[in-house]
Amino acid sequence: MTTKTLALAAAIAASVTAFADKVTLKSGSFLTGTADVIRDGELKFKSDDLGEVSIKVENIASLESDKTHVVQYKDGTKEELAVTVTDGKLVVDAKPVNMDDVKTTDPEEEKWHGSINVAYNSTRGNTYNNSASVIANVNRRWEEDRVNVDFGYYYTETGTSKHDKDKTTDRMELEGQHDHFWSTRVYTYENGRYERDDIAGLDFRVRLGGGLGYQWLDKENFEMTGKWSFSQEAGFAWVRTDYKEKSDDAEKSYATFRYAHHLKYYPKWNETVEFFHNCEYMPDVDDSEIYLVKADVGFTTKIIMDFDLLCKAEWDYNSTPSAGRKSSDTRYIVGLGYKW
Repeated sequence: MTTKTLALAAAIAASVTAFADKVTLKSGSFLTGTADVIRDGELKFKSDDLGEVSIKVENIASLESDKTHVVQYKDGTKEELAVTVTDGKLVVDAKPVNMDDVKTTDPEEEKWHGSINVAYNSTRGNTYNNSASVIANVNRRWEEDRVNVDFGYYYTETGTSKHDKDKTTDRMELEGQHDHFWSTRVYTYENGRYERDDIAGLDFRVRLGGGLGYQWLDKENFEMTGKWSFSQEAGFAWVRTDYKEKSDDAEKSYATFRYAHHLKYYPKWNETVEFFHNCEYMPDVDDSEIYLVKADVGFTTKIIMDFDLLCKAEWDYNSTPSAGRKSSDTRYIVGLGYKW
């Protein structure tokens, strides 16, 4: 190799090093590579040696990078600035950023998210059984609005042969909700729900309502446990029900109070796992002994790429069911799905 070739190689290496970002930790060690987003108090950094890593901002002594970052303030305004880190604090133009005024940095792009999960079971022999379910969700969060739509369909037929079988599950449900945030925590909501259940004697139930909600936690990161989201809602709803056979105390339409809460947890040890719990309680405004309850609990976990596993239990309770039917229904669901 000639002297000119060595000199050229050294110049190229020096130029690459000069343009590389560098993060120095408070422990004294450092990494070179490419700085990515700063989100939830962590810097995403593509290291030349270690690949993509997440580094807590509070553990960074200094960040040398020309990359700009979007700073979103609590008043809704945004700025694209050259943000660095000094002694565990975000710095702009050599001045620490007042984090009391900042809502987030590098907010996630507003886009639709969703999932669809399918489960199927078939048995042949002494028992003839076909069981299937489809569960789907689409949602999106804007700066001041949030939309969530859920769909579920469940079907089962059981017997001793294909010529001697009975339908034992035939249920469909569709629900949508829109939230408008008046502040970072307080929102109003409107929602609607349609459901039918042939086996439970429910021709249909339609619900329309609205109320007030409070977002106590919104993917808040806790050092010891992980990320949590939790919200509570209270309001009113109008319910219209049509049964195949109506019991004496079942009303066709009535007004209810509505209480609901929604919990999500992403554990620190694996953020691709999502635990969830939802609960809704709706007593009749005129008679508290007439009420509906809907609850679920379960988890999803990533298997490979964007495919996941869903495991959950659902419980529905109707204090005034169709004549001859039970008040309580419980479903256990395990299915594979796709999440985007």
